[in-house]
Amino acid sequence: MGQMAQKISQVDKEELLKILNVAFAEEWLAYYQYWLGARLAVGPMRKAVAAEFEEHAGEELEHAEKLAARIIELGGTPVLDPQEWQSVAMCKYDAPAKPYVMNLLEQNLVAERCAIVRYQKICEMTFGKDFDTYRMSADILREEIEHEEEIGAYKDDINAAFERKNGLE
Repeated sequence: MGQMAQKISQVDKEELLKILNVAFAEEWLAYYQYWLGARLAVGPMRKAVAAEFEEHAGEELEHAEKLAARIIELGGTPVLDPQEWQSVAMCKYDAPAKPYVMNLLEQNLVAERCAIVRYQKICEMTFGKDFDTYRMSADILREEIEHEEEIGAYKDDINAAFERKNGLE
């Protein structure tokens, strides 16, 4: 499987597979964090934020699918046991114990910033050495940056509405 993918990659295969599996585990955790947050959210703009979380959950799942495919192409195996995702991931899952919208937005903002760092590292590792992995990582990085911007905008909107309501403008 993926003999040419392995042959043309000029990156340390074991190091690359390890970081791709870290990202794979993180994407599953991010998917679940968004999916569950969409269902539990309470507070201002709940419906709009929940819809955004649903969209992000779908994109995180797509990222996991792309990563799994690339790991397999490179001759590796994606993390097989979901119980290992938390220990493999460097960006941790933050349970929505306090499902107030602003708490959920902050949790997801932290997770997105961690993901941005991860994909930037993968891009730097593969640039000019593994085109397919670089391209995939750059595409995911672009989406993670977009997620961070969207979450930040929701936080800003909710804060601005609170300030207007309380005459704090």
